[in-house]
Amino acid sequence: MINMNIISQILYNKSKKGKCALIPFITAGYPNLDITIKALYILDNQGADIIELGIPYADALADGPIIQNSSKVALKQGIYIDQILEILKQVNLKLKSPIVIFSYYNPILVRGLDKFVMEIAFSGAKGLIIPDLPLEETDYLISICRYYNLELILFISPTSSYERISFILSKSPGCLYLVSNTGVTGMRNSINNKLNDLSDYIKSKTDKLLMLGFGISNTEQAAEVSQWNIDGIVMGSAFVNILSNQDLNNVDLINNLGYFCKDIKMSISCTNNI
Repeated sequence: MINMNIISQILYNKSKKGKCALIPFITAGYPNLDITIKALYILDNQGADIIELGIPYADALADGPIIQNSSKVALKQGIYIDQILEILKQVNLKLKSPIVIFSYYNPILVRGLDKFVMEIAFSGAKGLIIPDLPLEETDYLISICRYYNLELILFISPTSSYERISFILSKSPGCLYLVSNTGVTGMRNSINNKLNDLSDYIKSKTDKLLMLGFGISNTEQAAEVSQWNIDGIVMGSAFVNILSNQDLNNVDLINNLGYFCKDIKMSISCTNNI
């Protein structure tokens, strides 16, 4: 594989070593901007290979209650794209882990596709995930992202037909995001093991890198999934939930986030079976 964006390159490098990348997600501005910045640093220091930073959105239909609430809290503080661009500029050169922006489609349309992609790329983001992006509308956005060397990551659902998966693979400019459960994000008691077969199928049809997310909640689940035919694990609600503990001061919140990140990293550090 050649000419890979840094996101795919990291996944590729990990997979060549028989490893699985860790990709934590946090909501920008939750519980406040200061903690967001400190959280990015601690996640970077404690083993995150890539970090997803979510833009708060009031109608986050793909998100469960934990992340929806984090968006509401951030929005009440006036956190929006402008503030997130400032965060990116502040931390960009200090992080080893590249940042992927997670945003719903409507805020991007309101700001303007070209302007949004240009701004997040110039501010330091290396990837973009849009959970509600209509696949039929990807071509122009892909062209803009390529121009700014930003990797647009497309979703595959466990309910996608083989025909639909083939179409997504043909469109995808880089790595792919396999949603591990139908419904919304959130912590779950078990993982859908049928996804192991689906990841095998996807891998048999493409050499593109594959990340898995939605519902991975603890070290045991992360360790199990890391043995599957995937290249990266995305965890969101479990990380955001740590930041929701109002009984802790800011220092303890950040420390707990770091401890959890380190534990997850250690749980997936063993060589996988791919």
